[in-house]
Amino acid sequence: MDYQKLADLLLPDIDKTPEYYEEMYPARNLPEGARVTRFAPSPTGYLHIGGLFQAIINQMTAKVSGGSAYLRVEDTDKKREIDDGVSAITNGLATFGVSFKEGVTGFGTEAGDYGPYTQSKRVEIYQTIAKSLILKGLAYPCFCTADELTALREKQEAEGALIRGYFGKYAKCRDLTLEEIEAKIAAGEKWVLRFRSDGSEDKRIFFEDVIRGKIEMPENIIDEVLLKSDGIPTYHFAHTCDDHFMHTTHVIRAEEWISSVPKHIALFKACGFKVPKYAHTPQVMKIDEETGDKRKLSKRKDPEAAVSYFVEEGFPKESLIEYLLTIISSGFEDWRRANPTVPAMDYPFNLKKMSSSGCLFDLVKLTDVSKNVISLMKAQEVYDRVAQWAQAYDTEFYNELSADAQRSVAILNIDRENPKPRKDISKWNEVKDYISYFFDKYYVKDYTLPENISKEDAVAIVNCYAQSFDLNDDKDMWFGRIKDMCEPLGFTPNVKEYKKNPDAYKGHVGDVSTVIRIALTSRRNTPDLYSIMALLGEDEIKARLQDAADSWK
Repeated sequence: MDYQKLADLLLPDIDKTPEYYEEMYPARNLPEGARVTRFAPSPTGYLHIGGLFQAIINQMTAKVSGGSAYLRVEDTDKKREIDDGVSAITNGLATFGVSFKEGVTGFGTEAGDYGPYTQSKRVEIYQTIAKSLILKGLAYPCFCTADELTALREKQEAEGALIRGYFGKYAKCRDLTLEEIEAKIAAGEKWVLRFRSDGSEDKRIFFEDVIRGKIEMPENIIDEVLLKSDGIPTYHFAHTCDDHFMHTTHVIRAEEWISSVPKHIALFKACGFKVPKYAHTPQVMKIDEETGDKRKLSKRKDPEAAVSYFVEEGFPKESLIEYLLTIISSGFEDWRRANPTVPAMDYPFNLKKMSSSGCLFDLVKLTDVSKNVISLMKAQEVYDRVAQWAQAYDTEFYNELSADAQRSVAILNIDRENPKPRKDISKWNEVKDYISYFFDKYYVKDYTLPENISKEDAVAIVNCYAQSFDLNDDKDMWFGRIKDMCEPLGFTPNVKEYKKNPDAYKGHVGDVSTVIRIALTSRRNTPDLYSIMALLGEDEIKARLQDAADSWK
């Protein structure tokens, strides 16, 4: 076979060599041991929670080693691509504080010395490497139609072939002569370029997965497609070329790609490229509500599969990152307890210590993590974040909240900014209900009393309190007035005394406070009632006490 003639016949417009690109993309100037990683999504207009999971792992792996992480867009599969799907990815990442200084930075924008970082703009590079493989006798054109490939699969099934695919005796175009190839091309037959594998069915390969350790697999024997009929590369071939010329040291990706490692190693070696290290992360799973079994998060079944869900629900970006780190690394929670104020992304992540088993995504635990994150925020920050969320997703609430911003900040500051702040809010869409009793538009009256308090006693309590409260009191004086009310009404100001001799009293000071709380907020559990009253104001307090008394009469 005259491989030079074949190469010029198949790719006549390619006049560059691999050496040209080796010179264009020299080794990175990084310290020894620095890791270069990449997050390489497809522009489907949808950032999966698993994508954010992968982006964080790639960034942190590079960061702890003094290396570099970049964002590459793999858009060679045009069937899956949507218009401006890139922005959905970059904006989704940025929303949660994850950004890449190198690579694709937005729709049509890039930064870095190893671009283009969008695969559809690198076709000449792929075709140059493909031509070099043809010249070495390691690639050949295949003219098989879709019907012929279907017939091939059916034949393999009928024969009980252990391996299915285009290889060996099933690769009918593998040994075409140059004359046969020329004739087919002259006749207008379409072709794809296939890799000529030299793998053997009885051989095994071994590779060291950074997370999973040593893995043994059958050697690749499949003649994989390198270039499709339109000259665009397949994922397998494009990733080989890109990771080489972008000097990726660690390919970190989901475990579903483990089966592809043999073909990728074969391609790296055939091209004369150094094989990168592989790390296959566990999939993000959830417990299926119907079966109770673990399964992969599904775009179709699970709204939380999309990061946009967390934006719309109003989870702070820090909460989701904190939570993901708890399932990425078992050591994160201990580190967080020892470093409560350090940014999460400063965690000294160790890829080797990552678990290889599936990561279980638990919305309940995310909620707990988020409550803690929000509890540590200053009131002004909480207000700013809630207002920003409401402006996008609940305009009416935004208008109510921002009508008196100073008062709203004071409301949100109740039981906040102290050594033990309350942990009542897990996401911004809960705030309206949480503070609804401060706003006439949202206040829903509910004067349901605890079973141990009669309506007659409740009326007596609020009527007495309406005559005695004074907003000029400090907190001790305020509570002192409530305690002073107790004995004349048949309650004890001493909880311990009530527990010691419950039959002697109608209740204790806590019960009296609960009645007042219900009358003023329609809730049994609220933040500090003294602070709530200061913000309600005297007229509103009297009106609510009267309304509650009327409802119990």
